[in-house]
Amino acid sequence: MRILSVVGARPQFVKLAPIAGAMAGRAEHVIVHTGQHYDDLMSDVFFRDLGIAAPDVNLAVGSGKHGAQTGAMIAGLEPVFEKYAPDWVLVYGDTNSTLAAAVVATKLHLRVAHLEAGLRSFNRRMPEEHNRVLTDHASDLLLAPTAVAMEHLAHEGLADRSVLVGDVMTDVLYSVRDRLLAEPRPTPFGLPTAGYYVATIHRPDNTDDPARLRGIVEALAGLDRPVLLLAHPRLRALAEQHGIRLDHGALRIHEPLPYPELVAAVMHSAGVVTDSGGLQKEAFLLRVPTTTIRPETEWVETVDLGWNVLANAVDAIAGAVTRPSPPHTDAAPYGDGHAAQAVVNELLGA
Repeated sequence: MRILSVVGARPQFVKLAPIAGAMAGRAEHVIVHTGQHYDDLMSDVFFRDLGIAAPDVNLAVGSGKHGAQTGAMIAGLEPVFEKYAPDWVLVYGDTNSTLAAAVVATKLHLRVAHLEAGLRSFNRRMPEEHNRVLTDHASDLLLAPTAVAMEHLAHEGLADRSVLVGDVMTDVLYSVRDRLLAEPRPTPFGLPTAGYYVATIHRPDNTDDPARLRGIVEALAGLDRPVLLLAHPRLRALAEQHGIRLDHGALRIHEPLPYPELVAAVMHSAGVVTDSGGLQKEAFLLRVPTTTIRPETEWVETVDLGWNVLANAVDAIAGAVTRPSPPHTDAAPYGDGHAAQAVVNELLGA
C-alpha cells in the first residue's frame, strides 16, 4: 500500500515523525512538503531533529495571503498526486496545506484521511477553523485525537467515518521528554529551572492590531520572572512595522526553537503563555501551567483539568500567569503515547 503524507508547517512535521516511524516496513510512505514553512528553523531542522526522511517532493510554495498560498499548493499538488497515485492521502491538522491536499485528493477521487480530526474552536475568524471543518467533511477517514473530537464529528453527521486513535503529538512529546530526562539540555540564556516563563504569540487576532499587540507585549514585559519570547518571523516583522519594542522589561527574545529544545525549555519553565494550539497541550502533558491568550481553545480538556486558563483580555494576562499551581492530575485525555500505531493500523486495514 502507498500512503502519501502532505505537510507544510512546523506542527505537522512533529506529527509526521511518529507516523513515519510506525509506517516503516509496513507501507510505502511518500512525503510531500508544500513549503508553507520554508526557512531552516521552521522546516529543515525539524526533519533532522525528529529523524524524518527528507521529503520526496518539496513544492517550496512559501508564504502569502491565504487564497494565493492555498491556490499555489492546489496547483502544485495535483501533478504530484497524479504521479504517485496513492491509496491514501494523509493530511495533518488545520493549515492551508491540509485543506489544499484534501481538495486535490477529493477532485482526483483519492481517499483522504485526516489526522487530528474533529477539533473545534467554534471561532470562524480563525483560518484554522475553516481548514479543519472543510477538511473533515471532505475526508473518507477521520482520525480523532480525543473523545470530545469524536463528539464534534458525530454532531456533524460524520460518526460513521470517525475513529478514536489518540493524539500523535503525545507520542512525540513522551519520546522527547524521556530522551531529555536521560540527557538534560541547558535552558536558553542560562535561565534557572522554574525561574522563567515561555511565550509564543503569532495569531492574527493578537498581532495584526497594533494596540492589542502592544498591550500583550507590555503585559508580558511586566511579569514577575523573565519571559522567553520565542518570536516567529511574522511577529518580529509586525512589531517592527508597528514600532513595538519586543526586548524590554522581563522579555528575552529568541528565535523559534527546534522541537527538542522547545520541550526542554517548557519542561524547566514556571509556566507557558501562548496563543498556539499545540503548545497548550504539550505544556499540559509536561504538567506545566499555561495561560492562553485567546477566547477559546480546541483543547478544552486542558482548561477543564485546571492546567490552562484562557486570558483573552490583556489586563487578565498577568493574574492568570501568576496564579497558584493547579492540583495534580493523572488524567490522560490525549492517549497513552501509541496513537501512531493506531493510525497506521486503520489505514492499512481500511
